[in-house]
Amino acid sequence: MCTLYTVRKTRDEVAQTFRARRPPVEPNLPDDILPGAPGLVVREADGERILQSMVWGFPMRFATMKPGSKPKPVNNIADIAKFPWKPLAQKPQSRCLIPLTSFAEPEGPKGGKTRTWVTIKDQPIAAWAGLWRESDEWGPVYSGVMTDSNDAIRPLHHRMPVLLHPHELDQWLHGSFEDLVAFQQRAFPNELIEITATKDLWVPKKTPTPVSGQS
Repeated sequence: MCTLYTVRKTRDEVAQTFRARRPPVEPNLPDDILPGAPGLVVREADGERILQSMVWGFPMRFATMKPGSKPKPVNNIADIAKFPWKPLAQKPQSRCLIPLTSFAEPEGPKGGKTRTWVTIKDQPIAAWAGLWRESDEWGPVYSGVMTDSNDAIRPLHHRMPVLLHPHELDQWLHGSFEDLVAFQQRAFPNELIEITATKDLWVPKKTPTPVSGQS
């Protein structure tokens, strides 16, 4: 599952790519975006696309957690047809686009895994299909929808983000619930996937402490 991605472009470039209005206050975002950290999303309000910073991950508490434990950021959505995702996915106002320039998966033997980066051919800034909502704990939060990996990514992991072609953005934001399910069930073209292995160690990082009130 995707737990690390980047947006190595300026706010102007992201806004222009998605025809979105920039935020009134420029968010200070990390280079490597991890669950619980702030990231950029594109959502619609009053018929206009806006660029906004939110916390990556829906705050959730599980039965196995100790009483009083802080919620965990759930950053990936396995199946939008199941609770609690379906009620959100059915509402266009709860859908969003997650800009990314690349995402990473660990590769190699246990104890020596390295970062392998995945980029999308001819899309310097790609769109990952997502959902968002307001939370009491961290303010606005978002999570990315996952699907079965195509043949190009399967050697790295059996799951991958639901990636959208540029002409599909409006369909994700405004289409029917059945349209969204179809996106999650389709295979993204293998020939559009570019994989770059690195020698950078995949060092597990501590989940950031989410901060509410992102702009």
